[in-house]
Amino acid sequence: MRPETPEHNGPLRQGLSTGACATAASVAAARALLAGGEDRCVRIHLPRGQEPAMTIEDLAVTGTSATAGVIKDAGDDPDATHGARLWVRLELTGEAGVVFRAGEGVGTVTRSGLPVPVGEPAINPVPRRLITEHLEAIAAETGFAGGFSVTVGIDDGEAIARNTMNGKLGILGGLSVLGTTGIVRPFSCSAFIASIHQSVDVARANGLTHIAGCTGGTSEAFVRSCFGLEEGAIVEMGDMFGALLKYLKKHPLPRVTLASGFGKLSKFAAGEPDTHSRRCAIDFDFIADQALAAGADTGLGDWIRTANTSIEALEACQKAGIPLGDRIAGMGLARMRDYLPGEHHLSVCGVSRQGELIGFAEEVA
Repeated sequence: MRPETPEHNGPLRQGLSTGACATAASVAAARALLAGGEDRCVRIHLPRGQEPAMTIEDLAVTGTSATAGVIKDAGDDPDATHGARLWVRLELTGEAGVVFRAGEGVGTVTRSGLPVPVGEPAINPVPRRLITEHLEAIAAETGFAGGFSVTVGIDDGEAIARNTMNGKLGILGGLSVLGTTGIVRPFSCSAFIASIHQSVDVARANGLTHIAGCTGGTSEAFVRSCFGLEEGAIVEMGDMFGALLKYLKKHPLPRVTLASGFGKLSKFAAGEPDTHSRRCAIDFDFIADQALAAGADTGLGDWIRTANTSIEALEACQKAGIPLGDRIAGMGLARMRDYLPGEHHLSVCGVSRQGELIGFAEEVA
């Protein structure tokens, strides 16, 4: 059982994702095999430039394979995998490249609409890239011309997964290895709301007239590119749409943009101020109704009601030429206007996992 997450009055401690843990374990195993080392602390490079030093819990070498374990530390986020042991069994292969396998406690994707194809281990694209980059760097340093087989497992992962939405999403046999930045931010806690307020205060104090509330790194990168916003204009709101907009009602700025992945945006458009998966689930009836309003036929609408993921529903509408993304963005804009009825320039951007615009709505009061 994972440790209880204590309540805090001060700043919350960030943690490291399962993807970061898998990367650290892979590095330790590779160094043991290729350099004869036995590192109990390894430093990894994350997408945003951080270089955390991570403790290796255990390390064993057998012939051309090595196994390393890391204890997941999610910081002060109420994360189901906090305290779990994640392990990697690394095997050297004769062919260049990296192959990923699901070990005990890591699930396999069985339904479409997720970031990795059906039949693949539930190891998301960013952790795969991180592990691959680190392994290729060690291979180059040591002159190793072969490849790697990477098996990732999580102790008690199948049991822990029962407390997540993995089964409903079609990830069977265990947990997902996640992470887009490698860092776990405690988005769902009250101290994080205070950081949202502080971001707005800083923007106002510096005379900024346009800010963007973003749900994550992909949406943040999009608004930087699209609107040319500076660092202080980006507000990391995570799931806390309502917290940002309520504060902006009392501390207004002339122009506000919300940028979000489609799933969270659909939740907000349906009326949820906090879109964390612990608070609410995707409302497929709502999405189906919006698809019908955007021109979908009843057959597509009925299919959406039984879809596996919101992305699957969006892609089906895109193939049918139905502007579901714009429709959901428009509904999100209406929710924004409920919070901010005054003279504001408001806009909503739906952003795909690839950083592309999949829905847009804009209104000037």
